[in-house]
Amino acid sequence: MSDSPVLYIVAGAAPPVLGIATLLAEVRDRGWDPCLTLTPAAASWLENGLDALAVVAGRTPRTRDRRPGEDRPFPTPDALLACPLTFNTLNKWTLGISDNVALGTLAEALGAGLPTVAVPWFKETLAAHPAYPGSIETLHARGVSIHLGPDGRPHSGDDPMDWATIASALPRIG
Repeated sequence: MSDSPVLYIVAGAAPPVLGIATLLAEVRDRGWDPCLTLTPAAASWLENGLDALAVVAGRTPRTRDRRPGEDRPFPTPDALLACPLTFNTLNKWTLGISDNVALGTLAEALGAGLPTVAVPWFKETLAAHPAYPGSIETLHARGVSIHLGPDGRPHSGDDPMDWATIASALPRIG
């Protein structure tokens, strides 16, 4: 059992995931107990750095679903951060598609009404896709706080992620 509030972090394969250790350290410094889950693509990007992420997070990141009979690897969450959130993961999440551990985590959090912050990160051309506004509307309607770029659009490109700003957007727990 954790003495600190537990923060589930679901990270997708967008350029900021390469610096996710900075986010883990930032939220830990703010009193959170971080539990990192990676989409399959993000896990493949970081496969050589998972041991280092485990040291920063205090536990091994999740990259796959549990098998029958396996214990839950993480304590019960107090909040969730979806960051970076790709176009693919965003739209699957809002449709209820749960075909990997990351999407299952997001789907359960949304169904449970868990305090959630989402940080979309994808190209402007994808933000122009007709599915995007509906997905954002669905998340807003379920109480998800959407953290967009300064221009009101998803973060994109190789712009640096302001991890401190993202961490400060998390709900106050306790």
